[in-house]
Amino acid sequence: MIVLIYLATVNLVAFYLMGKDKKRARTRGSRIPEKTLFLWAIAGGSIGSVVGMQHFRHKTRHMSFKIGMPLIMILQACFFGRYIIALLF
Repeated sequence: MIVLIYLATVNLVAFYLMGKDKKRARTRGSRIPEKTLFLWAIAGGSIGSVVGMQHFRHKTRHMSFKIGMPLIMILQACFFGRYIIALLF
């Protein structure tokens, strides 16, 4: 249960950060570093990051994000899938 709460929180934060950075990009405010966006994705927020990219149409032209975020999501899905299978069997 704790893992699910953690993943939900991290994904919500990652989604929020994508929206916040997009707003700052429009208003020419101080931006959120790309490293920070990737770290939240790596910490388990890859789904929130990818959904945020699509929803806010943010960072969709950057190849590092276009390829990197879905790749992180796939790797995490494999990891968590194996983790869940190990718990069941």
